[in-house]
Amino acid sequence: MKKLIFNFLAIAIIAVSCTSKVEVKPPVAKKIPKELTIHGDTRIDNYYWMNERENPEVMAYLEAENAYKDSVMKHTEPLQEKLFDEIKSKIKQEDESVPYKENGYYYYTKTVPEKEYYLVCRKKDNLEAPEEIILDVNQMAEGYEYYAIGGSEISPDNKMVAYGEDTVSRRQYTIYFKNLETGEILDDVIPYTAGSVTWANDNKTVFYMLKDTVTLRSEKIMKHILGTPVENDIEVYFEADETFNTYIFKTKSKKYLMIASASTLTSEYRFLDAGNPNGSFKIIQPRTRGLEYSVDHFGDDFYIRTNLDALNFKMVKTPVTKTEKENWVEVIPHRTDVFFENFEILKDFLVVSERKDGITGLRVMPWKGEEFYIDFDEEVYSVRPGVNLDFDTDIFRFSYTSLTTPVSTFDYNLTTKERKLLKQQEVLGGFDKNNYETKRIYATAGDGTKIPISLVYRKGMEKNGNNPALIYGYGSYGYEMDPSFSLSRLPLLDRGFVYAIAHIRGGQIYGRKWYDDGKLLKKMNTFTDFNDCAKFLIDEKYTNSGKLFAMGGSAGGLLMGACINLKPELYRGVIAAVPFVDVVTTMLDESIPLTTGEFDEWGNPKDSVYYFYMKSYSPYDNVEAKNYPALLVTTGLHDSQVQYFEPAKWVAKLRELKTDNNLLVFHINMDFGHGGASGRFQWIKDTALEYAFILDLIKMN
Repeated sequence: MKKLIFNFLAIAIIAVSCTSKVEVKPPVAKKIPKELTIHGDTRIDNYYWMNERENPEVMAYLEAENAYKDSVMKHTEPLQEKLFDEIKSKIKQEDESVPYKENGYYYYTKTVPEKEYYLVCRKKDNLEAPEEIILDVNQMAEGYEYYAIGGSEISPDNKMVAYGEDTVSRRQYTIYFKNLETGEILDDVIPYTAGSVTWANDNKTVFYMLKDTVTLRSEKIMKHILGTPVENDIEVYFEADETFNTYIFKTKSKKYLMIASASTLTSEYRFLDAGNPNGSFKIIQPRTRGLEYSVDHFGDDFYIRTNLDALNFKMVKTPVTKTEKENWVEVIPHRTDVFFENFEILKDFLVVSERKDGITGLRVMPWKGEEFYIDFDEEVYSVRPGVNLDFDTDIFRFSYTSLTTPVSTFDYNLTTKERKLLKQQEVLGGFDKNNYETKRIYATAGDGTKIPISLVYRKGMEKNGNNPALIYGYGSYGYEMDPSFSLSRLPLLDRGFVYAIAHIRGGQIYGRKWYDDGKLLKKMNTFTDFNDCAKFLIDEKYTNSGKLFAMGGSAGGLLMGACINLKPELYRGVIAAVPFVDVVTTMLDESIPLTTGEFDEWGNPKDSVYYFYMKSYSPYDNVEAKNYPALLVTTGLHDSQVQYFEPAKWVAKLRELKTDNNLLVFHINMDFGHGGASGRFQWIKDTALEYAFILDLIKMN
């Protein structure tokens, strides 16, 4: 095996001439060409074999890449340690979340010094009551490199907690049940789930989502009765359409169980009285392709957010006894300039989250009286509803943040309009938000569209074209990537960096059309928008191409790969985290997790129109013999969303073809998956590596 690794894959550490100088060379992957033919088009894939997870040669290649990374980044280890300490020193070690009240108990989480995980706690009736520790995740995680709780759900009688456990990082959870009166873990153990349960109101029946063990699609809703064998669990619903996932939840009123089936463009809901778990679920509105809706319950009606004849969504309601769309009555009409995002129902108020001009606002609509908006001070910010479980209250909880303001939780009195700050994330080390400035600027895309960019930097920054800058983007699935505070960003800002978020098409910052204009056969807009934003930062003297870095992860990693194929000269370096870069091959393989559910986002390459369009931008298919910026690529061996072999193949092909001498580093985390480390300090190591990669390229520390 050692001979195989050295001759075929290993790092070559070669003595040069007769001196003691050592040259470190990257690993070289062997080529096993595979022809992939469809629609009369043949692609030659030299690295297709890397998807053989059990092949020792694949593991040897990954280990060799890690060894090369360790070698070429070794001189930055003191800087990495410095950055790690900088970030960790800003985190409050002993902390608690804001408690929320549910069913007679106040629930919260807390952290303790130097521990990676948290405790789930509660107090009965009031906050002065004795503390009960429901789950000590630090103790539960002992012995595991990775540990995550998928969800913890309390039974209606407050005596039992169900929780999901993932120790591999594949987002495939095993459900356990704990008796909160005795501390006993029940024998009821349910594997291969999505991680959470929904309790019926009888305190003994639970419903859960079962995943396909290969595709990881949530395809079944199962019913389990405590104390009975799991193999006797009843299949309540099977989602036969492989482009859909299914999940279950309980309405805010606790009155109904809801089964949802959803794809990118279509949804369907079923409901059942939570007090009758052995009854049959009834469809609210049968699925129609392109019709999206979501449901909550209040009084005698279901309240529904839908895109029925409403591109930017609207609200309707319908009696519980007559749920089909013919009975839907409009509550909030559609508006072309406002994107209706979400709603929260209270006894006397309806609170709506809506987005206008790229900013989310909170619109308060009393059932009786005049509506108003909650005011916020900053130009660029993010706000969203918090935990609001009660109907009979005039207190509305929300979370607020911006690129300069740490996450802040408020209770807002909807009657008096008084606002109470309950907690603001504490940033240690003398942080002062007044040292930083945030604003929004607009680049012009090639087709004339204005693309918003959110900026943050230290006050006093001069637009002289000499500032280092990092531009971040995503641009898929309608995710807005709203501006929010990150204490881990401070080491860059305090070193003079300009940080930018490009709100490119494919997101939803300007509503559904903004999303539609950046997916399927308009996906190229996403990539050209990002490059246009980067060029705008250069043209406006925020930075220059020798000091501009770009970063994106997952679908944002696809963004990085496509952008550097198009305009590599714009960037000094790029970080592509868990990047989705082998688009065509993955979308043709329906056994790969998440593939079938993505057809409405990227297209189905079995259709030649989508195949050739997808091939035109797929980063792996478009690597060329030319210069590329310095690259740091990351992946996780257990990634369930973007399999490790996508970035592995991309890196190997880049090493084969690129004509520059710029650094190409591939960091494979052999213990984790798509989301990286699970602990609250472990992730800092990866961030420190990324920042050290950037800072070393421009000789900063």
